[in-house]
Amino acid sequence: MIQGNQAYLIKTLKENWRREMMAVQLYQAAADMESDDRRRQILSQLVDVERKHARLWEERLQAQGVDISDLQASIPVAATTMRNRKGVPQAILLQQIEEVENGNAAWYQSQRNVIDDPDIVQVLDVIDKDEADHDSVVTDLAKRPAGSAKSRLHGLWGEERHRGNSGDWVGDAVYGVNDGLGAIFGIIAGVAGFTANDNTVLLSGLFGALASTLSMGAGAWLATKSENELMESELSRERQEIAEDPAHEAEELALLYELKGFSTSEAKDIADRIASDPDELLKTMAAEELGIHETSTGSPWRSALFGSASTLVGGIIPLIPFFFMKGIPAMIAAAIISIAAHFAVGAAKSLITVRSWWASGLEMTAVGVIVGVVSYALGVIGATVFHAHL
Repeated sequence: MIQGNQAYLIKTLKENWRREMMAVQLYQAAADMESDDRRRQILSQLVDVERKHARLWEERLQAQGVDISDLQASIPVAATTMRNRKGVPQAILLQQIEEVENGNAAWYQSQRNVIDDPDIVQVLDVIDKDEADHDSVVTDLAKRPAGSAKSRLHGLWGEERHRGNSGDWVGDAVYGVNDGLGAIFGIIAGVAGFTANDNTVLLSGLFGALASTLSMGAGAWLATKSENELMESELSRERQEIAEDPAHEAEELALLYELKGFSTSEAKDIADRIASDPDELLKTMAAEELGIHETSTGSPWRSALFGSASTLVGGIIPLIPFFFMKGIPAMIAAAIISIAAHFAVGAAKSLITVRSWWASGLEMTAVGVIVGVVSYALGVIGATVFHAHL
């Protein structure tokens, strides 16, 4: 343990102080460059946090009998130079801050393995807690425009997770029809290229449609059920965090409202009122932090029903001509119907996307044509190779 080696311990404490002052300088530089008041205020708050850490190490150095009056001379030159340079992109500063934060985290973690001084360990605990609250704040600020209502402190909340309604039957239906249509059209095109037997083509298509229907239904059921379980797990974890440290959760919520445009006092008042009711706090944090709303939970059975039914519809469409026609005319009619259906499904996708109906329809049509042509060509090649070996 280095506790018995005072010279080495003092050197380590000075390095700790130097690293914190590096962060102070860089955070201050970023704050000085920031034009948005709220983002600048956040960066200034982080300056205060890092300066507090530096003071903690100053106290530990004084406890070791070190005169700290000469510490200012060892303020990192690189950070000071960066701060005083004109025209340095803020993104460079933010990236450098993130690198410094990551380096400090590893540096402090290594000290826990060799230092047994309880006072120093206590300082490490304080720093770890503070750093956990703003681990990657600069990354988050760099990625989001100033004033964005959806800005969040990445270190407080982790990665953003946005979910749509998994029970959206329109999306399930469109995806199911597209899957069945593309898969079965490809099957009958490939089989038709391999053999001219209409019964074989029809049976292949029917069993392919059945398999796709069952597969899509099972997949939709499992996917929705798994998503519901994941959301419940996240809610359970959030519920536990609220029970263990409600003040921290209230602080997160206040920061979110502050970033949305409320003043610091207004944000705190709103968060405190919500935090007074644990159930309401859980509901609010689930919506704001996790993107989970009361309507987010989907029905596995409804997803399975719409997914499988729409896949069956899509799978039957290319087979319709083979119930009434035979040979090449049936295949041509199936191709025409399938291409038209591809366009219709693509156009229907515009209901749940921002693309124009005709662009989406043409894109889907092109995909259907490619699938059909490639499948038919492979069938012909397969038939040629098969007969050549007979």
